Amino acid sequence: MAAVHVTVWDERDRAGGDRAPTASGAAVPPAAAAAPALFVHNIFAWGSDPVYGFGGQRPLADGRRLLLMDRRGYGDSPDTARSDFDVDAEDIVEVLEDEAVAAGPGGAHLVGHGNGAVAALIAAARRPGLVRSLALVQPSAFTAAAHHPVVAALLDRVRDGAPGIPDGVTPEQYLRASTEGLGMAVPEVTPRRLRAVATSMGERPVWEAEIPLEAVRGAALPVLVICGTWEGAPDAYREHVGLPLMAVAESLTESLGGRLLRVPGYYPHTQEPAAVNAALREFWG
Repeated sequence: MAAVHVTVWDERDRAGGDRAPTASGAAVPPAAAAAPALFVHNIFAWGSDPVYGFGGQRPLADGRRLLLMDRRGYGDSPDTARSDFDVDAEDIVEVLEDEAVAAGPGGAHLVGHGNGAVAALIAAARRPGLVRSLALVQPSAFTAAAHHPVVAALLDRVRDGAPGIPDGVTPEQYLRASTEGLGMAVPEVTPRRLRAVATSMGERPVWEAEIPLEAVRGAALPVLVICGTWEGAPDAYREHVGLPLMAVAESLTESLGGRLLRVPGYYPHTQEPAAVNAALREFWG
């Protein structure tokens, strides 16, 4: 049994069976519809979180089992001294192994957002036989696109000692600085949110990750990369975060032979859930 908490959504009975519509309206064969999907969240969140997590993807449960993993230190998973993408990848593999035992062979569709997408890439490279497809939502895989000027500039800033989080900053202060400090709305400040922020503050930096592009490419997995267009984002957020993330999305799409979907805004799966959900239905086929 996996060491992390997994929320399970499965509404096929209520939806009237195993046949779910694709974006084009065509019915999906029962075997494909039954293939589960595992979602791995980004920072400040947990699997089923409607603000930053995958709460907006619940409609997809009308056609398959959805597994929403809480990374260590987030949601209902146990505490951790330091969140780490390598440990997250091992947890993903364990969840996939458990699902293979419960649902049979064939693998699950794997979806990762941000730092969760980095862990998903590593997990897919380690155990490609457990993964049916790979969808990456604004992946924070910066080292995989280090050749791109805006990504190289970001990596230079953080590796040359960009200011970290000052001592004494509380999770609530950090949450407010990361949202209203950039011109965005502050989510409801709850103990659950603050725990997620506290874990995020101590995460192992994703620029230390070695992205196993060759292994993922060699597994010949179907890959979908989803990225916002970043219009409407605060200027500083777009410049320092959005531009590098868009460059990473483009680079990964090319490196992995995937398909790139651009969605208006800067949180694709929460701001435009209908568009993202339709794309995932079509991608999963």
